[in-house]
Amino acid sequence: MSQDPATTSEEFETPNLYRGPRGTAVKILNRVERSDAYLDRLLDAEMRTAEMNELDKSLLNEIVTGAIRWQMKLDWVLTGFFHGNFTKAETNIRNALRVALYQILFLDKVPHAAAVNESVEFIKRLRGQKVADLVNAILRNILRNLENIRYPDFKEDKIQHLAVVESHPVWIVRRWVDRFGYDEARRLLAANNQRPDLTLRVNRLKIDFEYFLSQLDQHQIQFSRSQYLDFFVRVKHMAGIGGSEMYRQGFFLVQDESAGLAVRLLDPKPGDRVLDMCAAPGGKTTFIGELMKNIGELVAIDRYETRLNLVKNACQRLGIANAHFIAADAATVQTTPAERVLVDAPCSGLGVLSKKPDAKWKRELEDLAKLVEIQRGILENSARLVKPNGILVYSTCTTEPEENLLLVKSFLSSHPDFVVENANQFVDQRLVTSDGCVETLPHRDGMDGSFAIRLKKTP
Repeated sequence: MSQDPATTSEEFETPNLYRGPRGTAVKILNRVERSDAYLDRLLDAEMRTAEMNELDKSLLNEIVTGAIRWQMKLDWVLTGFFHGNFTKAETNIRNALRVALYQILFLDKVPHAAAVNESVEFIKRLRGQKVADLVNAILRNILRNLENIRYPDFKEDKIQHLAVVESHPVWIVRRWVDRFGYDEARRLLAANNQRPDLTLRVNRLKIDFEYFLSQLDQHQIQFSRSQYLDFFVRVKHMAGIGGSEMYRQGFFLVQDESAGLAVRLLDPKPGDRVLDMCAAPGGKTTFIGELMKNIGELVAIDRYETRLNLVKNACQRLGIANAHFIAADAATVQTTPAERVLVDAPCSGLGVLSKKPDAKWKRELEDLAKLVEIQRGILENSARLVKPNGILVYSTCTTEPEENLLLVKSFLSSHPDFVVENANQFVDQRLVTSDGCVETLPHRDGMDGSFAIRLKKTP
């Protein structure tokens, strides 16, 4: 979508126009739409600098994430009430309407009048009374007709119906219906739209696990222990602990169980030399270091120095003392071969849409073929860096076969010196497929969608 000049500079020249959680939400949505910036980074930067209380920050996070998560559904409704072509409306107006409608449709605790008035006042500050009156008329009309909103007819086009109602791009919906069948695809789409729980990995280099659980009790944070991984805990919220001394001291890391499974499959031992080929932001690196008990050599590789700094900071906070860092492309880097090599490959991210809803709007079907080429290049180079009898684990946070098992099967057909070692020796067999690899799906396993396979290099 082309930029409209009116909004590219306003955010910077008159930041007070975008005040409060709702105005800030519009600003962030504008930037997500107009750039390649990731939602989580924009939101994190705004949270650190915005002068808002915790309640307003929470509302900002809810509105921005929700408006992007449900964008297809919101746009369907707005298109039906908008005078003219909604998709060609000015960016500020489009996102102010999305912000208001998200609150109306999804946030029970926000009075409808407040949601409407805030967006109308925002547009009034920006574009004057006349445009504000139009926005007000659209939103009031929607409120009067809430019970009569109709979505695409299932009988006429079940793919379009599902794409709008569950707010996913048509190409993803069609693909998953073909693969899983309609009912299971619907459950997967619905799981992606859930507000995700947080999973914490307790860092046993620094704190006793049972003592950590007692601290959660003390902070009145409800938790449940992972049914798949020891020392992982699921919580509903982080209030009182996210910015706490416990976090600063490195007693825990926010990490999905699916990410922990790949490291369990690698099974690093104290004294090993281990390569983490695509290390940023460092969650898997630090888990490897913890399992190695800081004994041996851990090499974290990432292409960009800025991203490698995230890994360094994570290692420092969690007390990982045996890590070394190399800024290099994993597809071409040369280093001493290792007993264990992890390739957590860059991927489409279609397994983590509940946490990163903007990814579904940034991806196209054509991206998969490009990503597979990148993944293949990294896998090929990584294979050369595995010692005889060593282990190579390939993992992704996507659900797509081309990036996962199909790619590995292609690799194995030209590398007879590698064989699959069944994952059920290392992780809960409920998560292991008949091919011996780990595959998780949000609607089925209650965690991110992911893939991991363990390959052994024969002498």
